[in-house]
This record gives sequence, structure tokens and C-alpha cells, in this order.
Amino acid sequence: MTRASDLARLMGAGGTLNAALSVDTISEKTSGSGVTIDSLNIKDSGIGGQQIGGRRNMVINGGMQCSQRSTSVTGIGGSSGYFTVDRIQHTFGGSTSGRYTSSQSTDAPSGFGNSLKLDCTTADTSIAATENARLFYLFEGQDLQQLKKGTSDAEKVTVSFYVKGNANATYMVELYDGDNNRHNTQQFAVTSSWNRISLTFDGDTTGAFDNDNALSLYLSFWLHAGSTYTSGTYTANTWASPTNSNRAVGISSFFDSTDRTFFLTGLQMEVGSQATPFEHRSFGEELGLCQRYFYQAVSGNAQAFGMGAYYATSLITMVLDFPTTMRAAPSVAVGTGTGYYVGYSNGQGDSFDTWDNVQRANPNYVALDVTDDGASGTAGNGVALATNNASAFINVDAEL
Repeated sequence: MTRASDLARLMGAGGTLNAALSVDTISEKTSGSGVTIDSLNIKDSGIGGQQIGGRRNMVINGGMQCSQRSTSVTGIGGSSGYFTVDRIQHTFGGSTSGRYTSSQSTDAPSGFGNSLKLDCTTADTSIAATENARLFYLFEGQDLQQLKKGTSDAEKVTVSFYVKGNANATYMVELYDGDNNRHNTQQFAVTSSWNRISLTFDGDTTGAFDNDNALSLYLSFWLHAGSTYTSGTYTANTWASPTNSNRAVGISSFFDSTDRTFFLTGLQMEVGSQATPFEHRSFGEELGLCQRYFYQAVSGNAQAFGMGAYYATSLITMVLDFPTTMRAAPSVAVGTGTGYYVGYSNGQGDSFDTWDNVQRANPNYVALDVTDDGASGTAGNGVALATNNASAFINVDAEL
């Protein structure tokens, strides 16, 4: 027999195949309680021959699940950086006086647990020409080779995401190729309800991405900009050398009112012209991928984080191993304050304020040294290390 219902039965309960399919033949023979399928020929007519399962999403932490640094930071707008949700950089230019709170929110569309929320706390209605506020997701060149950029076979790429705000607004998505100084922009609309946006960008036959671990592609959300970036002409979905005046034409200003909010989740970038359902990965898998770029080794009070040794009576040294190989040799930032850390050895705890020296940093580990504030240990003895203050932390950073 031939019937489409057999395909649904074979896929199992809850199975979903997001493509237009034609089933040529399903021939089944029954013997006892078993079913044998002789022939199943499925023609994919919906996604241009691209894969429909597993590792479609090139974005890490697109569901905004991981937020190692903090779940909420206020007063953002004076300087750029990573503040809350992993892999999302907050970027500012010019002299904007607008400020917002960034947080990992539980306000999310059905099927998601988290979103990134921006909440304007200081408005900026007198916009200087060079002002801009953007969200960045940054890609390594070696993770973009499947786009075939710079060849006659350059692939289309689809960016999709869920957004909402407090009111109607228009913002811009930009793909900027930092290796070849080329870009492509498309506007999108925000309402007060969760909506999924899907934007397909044509393939670019000019300029290949470098095949290395350095920054090649910026996926940008333009949320605020002055006339330097808004006074030109908007042309959708066209690759070209960037003219600044065209990059954010027609967008709203996120800083136009302290009522303004912006929520983002389900961020996905995939090869092809169709937005497939968001590729959900487990929290543990997303965290491991995020830790290639940033690893918070310890944060808070009374947290054990490793073993070291007294190299000399007043010098503790330790090796901090990373849970995954990082993108590059990282930088290390530590909290500093009176008695922030403690080393336990010989039946006593020796407190110290900070780590004095970072040595031999590489993608797999870093060595940390401290002169132990005058406390006396026995050279060669082991020491168990822990935090001793709520503000203590060790952050390891290999972000793009």
C-alpha cells in the first residue's frame, strides 16, 4: 500500500519533518507482529537539499540559556562588552547618554525558557551623529566555510529569531564581513507580542572568509543610531562595501523612552533559504560550547576551585585547568579585596587578597601564583584553595 500516514507512523510520536515531502512508495509486508518496509523514497522539495537535522544552527546559546557572568547588569551604555547572556556582546559608539539594564529573562515564547531582555532606564532623545547601540554575535572564520562565500556557489543564509518589545518599533539586522569589509542589511519589525522573524540573505560571491579562529563575521542588531548611520538609503539584502549612512536607515531608537524594552531569543543562523524550527540543545551542551569563549572558574563565597602547592614558604602556585579547549590563550581577571581567597594547608587557613601573577596561559590551562600575604607554609606541601568573599571570582576570557 502507499499512504502518507505511514511516514508519520514511522517517524514516531511527536516527530516533525519541516520540509515539503512526497512519498513515492511505502510497501509493507506483515509477518506475525512485525512490519517490513521494502521501499521508502522521500524527495526533499522544501529546503534546497540542505540538512534537516542536527547542527543546523551556527549560533551558540541562541536560546539564551547560559549567563555565566551575571543574570542582570544595570547602567549599560557607557562602554562595550559582554555583560549577561553568553555570546551576546553589547556594543556602543559615539557618546550616547542612554542606559539600559540587560538581564536573562524568563519571559519567553512557548518552547523557550529564557530570553535576553533590555530595559531602557535612561532615555537619549538628543542623538549625536555618531551614536550607535548594537547587539553583536561574533563568528570565527573556520565556522563559516560551509557558506562558500567568495565563490560562484555562495550559499544563502537565513537568520531567524523571536522578538518583542513594549510597542511597535523597527530595527536592523546586519551581516558584516570583517575579512573583506562587506555587509548586507535587512529591517525587521517588533510588536508588543512575541513574533518569529525570518530573514534570508543572498550568498556573497565576493571575498572568502579566512579559515582560522579569528573574527570574520558580525551578526549585528542595530537598536539606536545617529545620522552618520541613518541619513542614507536603505537597500535590503544587497552585499556591498559598507556606506555608513546606509547601515541603519529607518530604524527606531531604543533609547527614545524609559518605557522601551527589547526581548530576544531563539536566535538561529543556518545555511539555506528556509528558517527551520529552532535547534534546541541541552543546557550542558550549550554551556560547554560557551566555555570555549568564556569560563567562570569560580564566583561567590566559600567555593572550592582547585589544589595548589607552596612553591616556597610564602608563595602559592596552582594550575587551573579549563573544562574545554578555549578558542585561544585567554586573559584572566580576578576579584581583589581583603581576604578574598584562602588556602588550607597544615591544619590552617591562610587568606590572601588576590592572585599576583598569571603564567603560561594557553587554551587548556593557566598557572596562577600568589605571594601569600606573609603567611608561612611549608615548601612542597599541598594547599586546597577556595574563595572567602562573595565578591571573589576568577574569569577566563577568550572571546572574539
